[in-house]
Amino acid sequence: MDSDERTPMIELRTPAEIEAMRPAGRFVAETLAALREDTKVGTNLLTIDRRAHELIRKAGAQSCYIDYHPSFGASPFGKVICTSINDAVLHGLPHDYAIKDGDLVSLDFAVSIDGWVADSAVSFVVGTPRDEDLRLIDTTERALDAAIAAATVDNRIGDISHAIAQVAHGEGYEINTDFGGHGVGRVMHGDPHVPNDGKPNRGYPLRAGLVVALEPWFLGTTDELITDPDGWTLRSVDGSRGAHSEHTVAITPDGPIVLTDRSWLGVA
Repeated sequence: MDSDERTPMIELRTPAEIEAMRPAGRFVAETLAALREDTKVGTNLLTIDRRAHELIRKAGAQSCYIDYHPSFGASPFGKVICTSINDAVLHGLPHDYAIKDGDLVSLDFAVSIDGWVADSAVSFVVGTPRDEDLRLIDTTERALDAAIAAATVDNRIGDISHAIAQVAHGEGYEINTDFGGHGVGRVMHGDPHVPNDGKPNRGYPLRAGLVVALEPWFLGTTDELITDPDGWTLRSVDGSRGAHSEHTVAITPDGPIVLTDRSWLGVA
């Protein structure tokens, strides 16, 4: 989501509403796990999109992407999942491309079920991995874990951002703050914006009922992005690879609840 200077319009969810968000979170988690399992050398990105579309239809869910047309998009997205490959890291528009051995794949997926949205992303290498890709992916996952741990009542948005940045900077990665985490509820992108870098004890105070998608993403050797001619796919300006990890998290008096948790499925 674009950061801007608007006064945030932040909604807090009741415990019952957070419970109502669980089916969407569970479906997103299950779908990403299934698509990751299905993605092999030779899998076409359009096949991944068709499979996601089929799962959405069978579940009676609604895609958050297919008609999505924000200010930074050239046109409605037109697909139901983001498939970012290698030096592409965000908003990858599925196209006719067969995955090759060693490709770094990021899948980003969001749906609405019964009017409630969940949003999550996972990155992985298909086939033979490169050490630098595994380190990059691991850094996004550890940064996400740190962000979730900081998503507690009486902390602030800056505490989440700072937790992410500490992990990334510790590995020597630069951070782009144009796109980051965001509020989630009845719509996919809402307030507050949660940048992947920030100062502790700053920003909006975290309150019980706030639901956010936290999404650390980093590039190997830059923090600058360029947009593909498709008007959507964002990739590194220098060709270095990117990785992206994301979960939808509810802040509660008893600690954060990861609504898109995949660990119960036996996957990361």
